[in-house]
Amino acid sequence: MKKRCMRLVGVLLLFVLRLENNGSIVFANDVTDAKSPTNVLLILADDLGYSDLACYGSEIETPNLDSLAANGLRFTQFYNTARCWPTRAVLMTGYYAQQVGRDALPTKRGGGGGNRNPRPEWARLLPDMLRPAGYRSYHSGKWHIDGMPLEGGFDKSYYIGDQGRFFNPTRHWKDDQPLPKVKKNSGYYGTTAIADHAVECLKDHQQNHSDKPFFHYLAFTAPHFPLQALPQDIEKYKQRYLNGWAQLRAERWNKQLQLGLLSGQLSAVETELGPPYDFPEHLKILGDVEVNRPVDWSSLNGKQILFQAEKMAIHAAMIDRMDVEIGKVLQQLRDMQQFDNTLILFLSDNGASAEIMVRDDGHDPAASPGSAESYLCLGPGWSNACNTPFRRHKTWVHEGGISTPLIAHWPNGISAKGELRRSAGHVIDVVPTILEVCGATPFSEWKGTPVPEAPGKSLLAEFAKEGSLAHDYLWWFHDGHKAVRMGNWKLVAAKGEPWELYDVRIDRAEQIDRAEEWPQIVEQLEKRWNAAAEEFSKL
Repeated sequence: MKKRCMRLVGVLLLFVLRLENNGSIVFANDVTDAKSPTNVLLILADDLGYSDLACYGSEIETPNLDSLAANGLRFTQFYNTARCWPTRAVLMTGYYAQQVGRDALPTKRGGGGGNRNPRPEWARLLPDMLRPAGYRSYHSGKWHIDGMPLEGGFDKSYYIGDQGRFFNPTRHWKDDQPLPKVKKNSGYYGTTAIADHAVECLKDHQQNHSDKPFFHYLAFTAPHFPLQALPQDIEKYKQRYLNGWAQLRAERWNKQLQLGLLSGQLSAVETELGPPYDFPEHLKILGDVEVNRPVDWSSLNGKQILFQAEKMAIHAAMIDRMDVEIGKVLQQLRDMQQFDNTLILFLSDNGASAEIMVRDDGHDPAASPGSAESYLCLGPGWSNACNTPFRRHKTWVHEGGISTPLIAHWPNGISAKGELRRSAGHVIDVVPTILEVCGATPFSEWKGTPVPEAPGKSLLAEFAKEGSLAHDYLWWFHDGHKAVRMGNWKLVAAKGEPWELYDVRIDRAEQIDRAEEWPQIVEQLEKRWNAAAEEFSKL
């Protein structure tokens, strides 16, 4: 009788009301049972720089992401792989991309290109790992992994395979089935379409699968080139960047210092370092208004200033719009009464890009910048600013290429609000974090084949207390660029260049090379890098 009464009291407490922090009464249909499985929303931006969100130092309006940060956590030393497809492979498998054949390993012949091989069969994607725990999985946006999303275990997908056309993709699929080409001037915009599909999936989940938890992988194509944005979004920023990239970099650095994100110094601009790949014929198409070096702003003529400022305005507009569309997805979670019970992670696949090229439908110099007929890229001047305060850009494994914002928001699981986490983490940590949060376990074997232990560590303890995350080492290799970090020491070398050694505890900007001063540390870290490369080559 006593037990029955206790159960009755519990039911009444769950289904009648609870008190919020502000003391207001919330009835049962507004409350998620704290014991129900946690949902996960993983949001990935494409070519977003470390300082491109307002909560990481930017002037761009990102109120929805800022709100997640203010009511959750920001990581200050989180890393990606420096390129889109390796990062996506890591996020979906939990292994370094080289372990699962999705990026080239160095070889005796030189190697180091961007070639990708099919994943080994044992390297399952995250939905396969979550299915035994009862999860349904959804995908919206970019893919850039081998195979198709539903083949990879997702239950629903909208896959944009054409990142070169924000207004009129010619290659896109719904649930692995090809869709018709989108015509220009149809009202379509990729960032909106991706978010709309996410909302559609969540509504369907609520209506038909509310008894199950969900994992949603929301992979935006913004702000990847070509710089294409809605005119009203561009207009908001059209006059903002006329003072140039050096001024913007200084402003963002000062804000980062005020926010307490970083300390140390701002990296020097490498004025002779341009795009990672040289396309001189493409520069001719773009005309003399384009510059492929981060030159002094005062050296530009009037037309160049207007052109360059508008490029950054379009980049800002793409990020602004992405935040607006994220807000729609967040509102859907609230409408489902699942916002508090959803772990939301936001990050970028690599640093901002210094690339300059013309592809797909080409570039019409007479077209309105940011329109479907234009094909513009950010370039190294603005990329330096977007990666403030770090060196270099996407593809390089210096801090500018591999540093990403990471926002973690989860009211039912993270009590901290607005706190920073300074422990070094890596995208290899995302899968083990999600698995632990969801009560799922990684595979130890697949169809009789042993599955190697994954290298990442769950961030769950770090959510509760800073300093709980510790890696023996973190490792990078892409396009001939290589790096390894052990503790506060980072050894890094650009393709064809000697090793550089930095104490990133005091020198995240990688300004003081300590290689000659500490040759024994160089030797130790180089051995660690080589050992990992050798180990990965055997898988």
